[in-house]
Amino acid sequence: MSAEMMCQLYEGQLSKYTNVMKGWQFRWFILDPKTGILSYYLNENERKQQPRGWFHLEAAVIAPSDEDSNTFTVNSSTGESFKLRAQDARARQEWVNRLRAVSQMFSTAAVQNNPQIPTREHIVLSKPPSCMLGPGVQSSASLALWDAFAAVREHLFRAEQNNYLMQRAIDDLPSTGEIKNLDPGLLILKASSQSMLTALNQCLYILHQESANGLASGSIKTKGSIKHDHPQHSHSKKKFQL
Repeated sequence: MSAEMMCQLYEGQLSKYTNVMKGWQFRWFILDPKTGILSYYLNENERKQQPRGWFHLEAAVIAPSDEDSNTFTVNSSTGESFKLRAQDARARQEWVNRLRAVSQMFSTAAVQNNPQIPTREHIVLSKPPSCMLGPGVQSSASLALWDAFAAVREHLFRAEQNNYLMQRAIDDLPSTGEIKNLDPGLLILKASSQSMLTALNQCLYILHQESANGLASGSIKTKGSIKHDHPQHSHSKKKFQL
């Protein structure tokens, strides 16, 4: 994947498997190599609105499906998964190549800044493309941002794992007795924990967009000094919409 291609948005229509009842639905997907985010919208006309869902591609696994030549899956490091279908085999390969390249780029950056994190095989990119470093931006400052984002994503990933274990433990409680799975206090704990994680992920998404705009325009001069440019549009994280 050329550096020029890694600097460009890649978007198009894919079929997304929603559930057994609704099956496959057309959605408009956008891959942003500068932020490492794959997002999708109801259709192309809504691409400037908030996405229906998104996740970061660091350490994501992109795998072509054996069921046909058009289907592939994108599995994030947090356990989320998109089952997608391209128009034909050639389009599938293009999406798979680009998604893998972005995933490998961000995974490599995280490993270089955090040597204790094991890397996967076949990672070939060792630094962000030059288009992500605006004029006047020192590489040390940009790498410091990458390091910070990698650390935040790692903490959020661990928090989401713990939240999942907590919710499963509550669900496994008996429905009768002194401590029940429908205890109002436990239900509030589950809801507030999930809301907090959703809000933190939404904040991280906005910071990704702001930092990418800052790097591209050169407004980020030194470590810890970020001048915010207003993005064209803001997004919120809505993972479970169709």
